[in-house]
Formats: sequence, C-alpha cells, structure tokens
Amino acid sequence: MRTFPLDDIPDVPVAFADLKDKVALVTGGERGIGQGIAAVLARQGMRIAIAGRSAEEGEFAIGQFHESGIDALWVEGDISMRAAAEQAISQVADRFGQIDLLVNNAAAQRMTEFLEYDDEIYEFSFEKNVRMVYRMSHRVGRMMSARGAGVIVNISSVGGLRAHRGSAGYDAAKGAIDSLTRAMSLELAPHGIRVNAVAPGAIANRPVTERDQPFRERQAAGIPLGRVGNVTDIGGVVAFLASDVASYITGQTIYVDGGLTAQLTPPGIYI
Repeated sequence: MRTFPLDDIPDVPVAFADLKDKVALVTGGERGIGQGIAAVLARQGMRIAIAGRSAEEGEFAIGQFHESGIDALWVEGDISMRAAAEQAISQVADRFGQIDLLVNNAAAQRMTEFLEYDDEIYEFSFEKNVRMVYRMSHRVGRMMSARGAGVIVNISSVGGLRAHRGSAGYDAAKGAIDSLTRAMSLELAPHGIRVNAVAPGAIANRPVTERDQPFRERQAAGIPLGRVGNVTDIGGVVAFLASDVASYITGQTIYVDGGLTAQLTPPGIYI
C-alpha cells in the first residue's frame, strides 16, 4: 500500500485563509503525492474530494480524513474513461455544490525501453496521461466558467523537461501536459480561471521502509538541496497556487525538485 497514515504527512507552516470552505477535487488522491496534496488542502480548511482506482487505499485515506474531522468524499473509478470521469465530477458537484480547485494528479507509468514499446504501452504511458488531464479540465472548466472563477493545477514532472531512462511515453506526456497547461491558461483566463502546473522531482511518494532507505540516500546524493522531497513539499505549492496570493500567476510550470533540474551534472562530476 502506498497510502500514508495522515499523521505522517507534515503540515505546511502557512495558512491561506481564502481557501477555507472551498472545494478541491484531487485525482489520484488516495495515495502518494495526491494524498499529500489532499491532506495539505484539507488542513487549509478546504472540503476535499479524492478520486482514484484503488478502493482499498481510497477507503483507508478517506477514513483517515473522517477520523480527523475533515469533510471528504471518496470517488472510485478510472477517470481515464469518459463515464467514470463524468461520474466523479457529478458526485463531487452533488455533494459540495461546486468545484473551486481541480488538481490533475492521477498518472499512469510503465517503465520500458523505447525499442520494446508497442501500441498498448504507448497508449498507456502517453495518451492516457494526457487524456486524463484534458478530460477532467474540460468538464470542470465548463463548471468553473459558469461561475467566472476557479483554479486548475496539473501535476507534471521533471520528466517533462529532462528525460528519465525507460520512460519515453511518460516523459513525453508530461511535456505535453506542460504545453497543455500554457494553452489552457490562455483560453480560460477570460473566464476567471487560472491554470498552472507543478513538476515534482524525487519525492518519497510512499512510506519509506528500511529496505527503501539506501535507494533514497542514493537519490539524495544527486540533489543540490541534499534530500528527497516529501508529499507536503508538493502540497504546499499546490495550496499556494490555489490561493489568492497567486492571483497573478497562470500558465506556469513550477519545478519542486530540490534544484535537480538546475544542474548540468551531478555532484562530483565536472566537464
């Protein structure tokens, strides 16, 4: 299971008062980075809906929220499918009346060498990722435009800027999502909707076990700030972008990576 006990997700040291009582829908919010984003937003006083495919993890996550007195809704379904996406949006609107913030966090990844790709891997790794962002943004964007206000935050990746080995489809999808973020920001700005992306670097997206520790230490050695990020590092930036403090920011991709993409070479290597 990649779901955190809620007490293991640190809080952010700042409150964005204007987020209180607003409604956030976080896709892929039952685990990992999505769960961390949902936890941060909930602690800002937002009403939370999380949509995802894993019933076990979703029910665990939503139970944690309810035990903490957080008003939260779990919606199960594969939002890459049109019917499930529309059902998820309808359930959230029926429960809370509106959606003020959409966080497109859900993603699909299959690591395969490029020459081993086939159509199924391509569609899963590339097309599915872009489709989820497009479909949810298009439907929720229409709802937001009717009110003349809203925020969309797409969770991208450093892979949209720098390539991972074995992840050509995923990285290409994230690059497309960065481009889609810019295009949507222009189209939706006249409707009072801001659109930005957050690109995580190396993030501990599940509870770190003793077995994981050597790998995380190797990751940290190549990061300028000297540590692997946590889910709150991403959630805090999402909260900022959702708030009125960021009211003049749209069309941007914010890299939250400890300086990873700023460097030409890893530590100890000189050219």
